[in-house]
Amino acid sequence: MPLAPDGTRDPRPGAAPPGRVRDPSLLTGPLRYRGRIMDVPADPRTRRLFGGSARTLGDLAASPFRADRDRIVASPFFARLNGVTQVISPGGSGLLVHNRLTHSLKVAQVARAIAERLTADPAYRDLLDKLGGCDPDVVEAAALAHDLGHPPFGHLGERVLDRLARQRLGLPDGFEGNAQSYRIVTSTEIRGAATTGLDLTAAVRAALLKYPWTRLDHPDPHPRHLDPAPRGAAAPPDDPESGSVKFGAYRTELDDLRQAREPFAGRLPDWQQTPEASVMDTADDIAYAIHDVEDFYRVGVLQQGAVAAELMAWQRESGRFRAITDAALTAAGRRPGAAIERLRRQLHRKDAWIADDEAFAAAVEHVREELVDGLLALPFDGSIEAEQYVARFSARWSTRFVEAITVAPEPDVRSGHVLLAKAQWHEVQVLKFVHHRFVLARPDLALHQRGQARLLGALVEALWEWLLDPEEESRLPRRLHDLVELAEAELHPRTPDRIGRARGRAIVDFVAQLTDGQAVAMLDALSGRSGALWTDAFVL
Repeated sequence: MPLAPDGTRDPRPGAAPPGRVRDPSLLTGPLRYRGRIMDVPADPRTRRLFGGSARTLGDLAASPFRADRDRIVASPFFARLNGVTQVISPGGSGLLVHNRLTHSLKVAQVARAIAERLTADPAYRDLLDKLGGCDPDVVEAAALAHDLGHPPFGHLGERVLDRLARQRLGLPDGFEGNAQSYRIVTSTEIRGAATTGLDLTAAVRAALLKYPWTRLDHPDPHPRHLDPAPRGAAAPPDDPESGSVKFGAYRTELDDLRQAREPFAGRLPDWQQTPEASVMDTADDIAYAIHDVEDFYRVGVLQQGAVAAELMAWQRESGRFRAITDAALTAAGRRPGAAIERLRRQLHRKDAWIADDEAFAAAVEHVREELVDGLLALPFDGSIEAEQYVARFSARWSTRFVEAITVAPEPDVRSGHVLLAKAQWHEVQVLKFVHHRFVLARPDLALHQRGQARLLGALVEALWEWLLDPEEESRLPRRLHDLVELAEAELHPRTPDRIGRARGRAIVDFVAQLTDGQAVAMLDALSGRSGALWTDAFVL
């Protein structure tokens, strides 16, 4: 019996918002949705959110998983990613860098390559089938959809919206990019007149769940209470009552999550990724580690001297660095070599199951050779030769990582079933360190991001005031009006401050659907700084 949002048991079978079947598995007899009788597929992995599996208008592919892929690509939410930050705002770098769309395409490319390689290998085929399957079309579709919910301004926007959602708008679930992606494909995207969401198959929805739990209470016991907790499941040390840092679905989509995971019941723990989700997650790490280095080499931010000083200082003095206390290491501040020693210790604290000093030292050396002696040896000048050099760098790393993928029958709690070999896992960590140390820690980027954070806060406040103005109700943006109605219908009638929570969730949904440019333009208009009345910067 499902829990209502106010914590009480909802006695209705398949309890759902008006007009929407949230959990058709709880219904008896033929499945109906808005008057249609829908078939129950023989393969539970192909079962769609509303119970059927048949092709619908617009599905050109015969394979249900390929049809899912096409539905995602045709979604306006997917096109929107072209205007959403990966690290630097697409319009603010002056040069072509990855945005969320190009990142998603690369993740899909890597994910499909991994799935095809694993399913062709007799050593892994039976194990993958036992764990629930690994279809290349499923992992490609999930990879294309995995960032649909990322808000304007990348991970900064995610953190700011989460704080505003919980502290200003009173939403216990706050905001999380992965949960927002899942909400889009199951709730807020419109496909045709008869469904809400993209009505994807169970396998693809399950593959989207990097973190197959809610923030606070599903599954029970909640994975944040495990020791160690799965990656992303732990609560922040400064706010242990707030729930998991990362999670895959809001409570409003809990029935959808349960239905998506039904084909894997008894095969996997409730908190463990499906093999297809594990492939997508690993591909995301690989693509992120490689193309962020590419981007900041092109922009000129990654400098050979700074990277060389950090890596080579640690190599020269690794024994001395390992011998000093944590307090002394912290006091070393920005001394070359200290930051990467802190990374080594962090890996041992968080991932003792795989952290290895020899593999770490070998990874530092391999990254040094590829970056200091290779890519960064000559500044990027935009020439054909320079582009070819970047392409070869990317190809070498991509091939190296894809060929190092293995499948573990009983992985550590902090790992999925599909994972990189030890050497390549350490190399990914060192590549990501280079990005964090020499890009994300820059004061000029911090200055830019603080402005973006203030912008999002002001935009949320302006929209909240607009929603509360009774004289302006009829002139609300139509999308915002619809999102309020949807959010209210999802909440149980006895939910405390139901309309307030619905308005808060609608504002979060609305802002999260904007591109970087649309967020800037909308705040300019709401604050009176824009003189343009008719603009294509945003659609009301």
